[in-house]
Amino acid sequence: MIRPPHALTVLLAACTTALLLPGCRPPSPSGDGLARTPPMGWNSWNHFGCDVSEQLIKETADAMAASGMREAGYEHVVIDDCWQVARDSDGTLVADPERFPSGIKALADYVHGQGLKFGIYTDAGLKTCQGRPGSYGYEAQDARTFAAWGVDYVKVDWCYADTLDAVTQYTRVREALRAAGRPIVFSICEWGQNHPWHWAPEVGNLWRTTTDIEDKWTSVLDNLDINSQYADAAGPGHWNDPDMLEVGNGGMSWDEYRAHFSLWAIMAAPLMAGNDLRRLDDSTRAVLLNREVIAVDQDSLGVQGTLIWQQGGALQVWMKPLADGSRAVALLNRSAAPAEVGVTLKRLGLLARPAAVRDLWAHADRPAVSDRVRATVPAHGVVMLRVGPAQ
Repeated sequence: MIRPPHALTVLLAACTTALLLPGCRPPSPSGDGLARTPPMGWNSWNHFGCDVSEQLIKETADAMAASGMREAGYEHVVIDDCWQVARDSDGTLVADPERFPSGIKALADYVHGQGLKFGIYTDAGLKTCQGRPGSYGYEAQDARTFAAWGVDYVKVDWCYADTLDAVTQYTRVREALRAAGRPIVFSICEWGQNHPWHWAPEVGNLWRTTTDIEDKWTSVLDNLDINSQYADAAGPGHWNDPDMLEVGNGGMSWDEYRAHFSLWAIMAAPLMAGNDLRRLDDSTRAVLLNREVIAVDQDSLGVQGTLIWQQGGALQVWMKPLADGSRAVALLNRSAAPAEVGVTLKRLGLLARPAAVRDLWAHADRPAVSDRVRATVPAHGVVMLRVGPAQ
């Protein structure tokens, strides 16, 4: 087991060894008090695309409540594109009456009744990515509408916005949301095109750093490599977003899905499931509900983990300092064959000897170590550890 150190030791260990902990800095507070840890929930796009409906959202909320996901920390149920079809004579967004016959407010009330939060999608441009009405010119009205409906989270895309300035438009959305009188988590989705890591921490609660993820190992690695460059921008209330989870959608092996989930946790990324939660099999459940890995993502210190060692680009060690003074460590094997990966305690910034080691996928303690941690890692896989002072 890992012994929690004195609070002062935690602070010193977390952010005073800059050479050992690249990207580590005291996180600056967000002005709205929201998303103090990376948002967790579910979004419709990865699995369902435009095939969204009132029934789907209700059944998904039911599944989140019944499966243990809610208790594990997943709280946002987010409808992505294609829920809206027009604006009425007053300019208010209109939901598809065939797919959402009860209206969005009634649907939000249903989600809230399951002990969850409700999220919705719009676009900063003239249209959404699927050609539905965007929020350009209607920022204040749409924010008031969302607040009146009981929206808790809004994702704002960047299609049909080529002639617009991202900072200006997203700042307008932020001001509109703040004026609407309801706490709403603000997710910026302009795919990293306008370098949001420079300005988005003062505007939104999370921002995409990458293009859309695909249910492929190469896509996971691409988004990992891109998102990892901007660790200094992340902290409580404002997070880099390498896009949603593909766990359970069927395009990768379970070693790859475990690595996907582990690396998102190491990077303090939002954990937004993107599969069909109504058909949650045991393998998917074991990944999405791994509370030991979730605890790494949700750690209160709020530091995005970084790459601290690699060999040939294929074998890597990723590390995230945690609030109790321990380290979350992902031993990653990007290659097509099993390989041993290891790292010294010195490189992890751990001075106390011996160190306790917890395997977060085996849910078991490993023998304490005095010099280095190592493991044989499967191809396209990860060994996820928590390493800290031993009792």
